[in-house]
Amino acid sequence: MIIPVPAFVAPEKMDVLLSAEQIADRVKAIGDQISQDYQGQSIVLIGVLKGAAIFLADLARSIKVDNTFDFVAVSSYGRARVTSGAVKMIKDIDNPIEGRHVILVEDILDTGLTLSYLRGLMLQHRPASLKIATCLDKPERRLVPIEADYACFKIPNKFVIGYGMDYAERYRGVPDIRIYPDNPPPGH
Repeated sequence: MIIPVPAFVAPEKMDVLLSAEQIADRVKAIGDQISQDYQGQSIVLIGVLKGAAIFLADLARSIKVDNTFDFVAVSSYGRARVTSGAVKMIKDIDNPIEGRHVILVEDILDTGLTLSYLRGLMLQHRPASLKIATCLDKPERRLVPIEADYACFKIPNKFVIGYGMDYAERYRGVPDIRIYPDNPPPGH
């Protein structure tokens, strides 16, 4: 079965939810908080591919304590705008985290299914501590009880793109976060 690629909608036609400047200011603030919380320690940031890659890069640069990073890849959306509810592991971490301070870095915490799954998986590796950082928190979509230790923004239940977040692999490079239209015009 071939899944159709949705029509392209120019980002300029979408409403800006968070500007690049707002994002940069908040990521710096979260980086400062993490630096304070882990003063004198080393941390491992584990980014959830692909959406968290840009957030993780900016966050890692804003953290002033020793940090390294690794990545995991999971899928629960595919090309859809709603989660299937089933989390599929595509790539696990490359390096051991036992005894390390770990921060799981996600682009958006919505249903909580992905982060709950990943938290359980990471805890099996026996880190010294495990916390969660997310760029966006969408609490009204939560299906499982999980909260981020560090969240840049709480947002309404809207489908968003930009700053690493996509729709069918498009829009990741948009520097701000925009609301994807509910009914995009055909052919746009």
